[in-house]
Amino acid sequence: MSLLQKSTQLLRKVFFNKYLVVLIGFVVFLTFFDNHNLISRWKTGRNNADMKKQIEFYQSEIEKNKKKMNDMQSSDESLEKYAREHYYLKKDSEDIFIIKEQE
Repeated sequence: MSLLQKSTQLLRKVFFNKYLVVLIGFVVFLTFFDNHNLISRWKTGRNNADMKKQIEFYQSEIEKNKKKMNDMQSSDESLEKYAREHYYLKKDSEDIFIIKEQE
């Protein structure tokens, strides 16, 4: 027998091995066709990581807003400053000039 015939017989034995065929079929099924396939698990994991980042961002924003709210409730000066900056409120004896910078 030549080397080519021996190698083709070996390859035939490997590729037509019933255990290998079943294993390959199982891996393909789990990767693409199952309800909980690997692709959807990967997407869900990526989505979960994005959600965790959003949770951290919103928790930090909540903390900032709580501090700002406590500061405004505790002092009239900070409340007045906030009203002047955001709502352009003024006293009767004052004039407000709004200067917009050009881009």
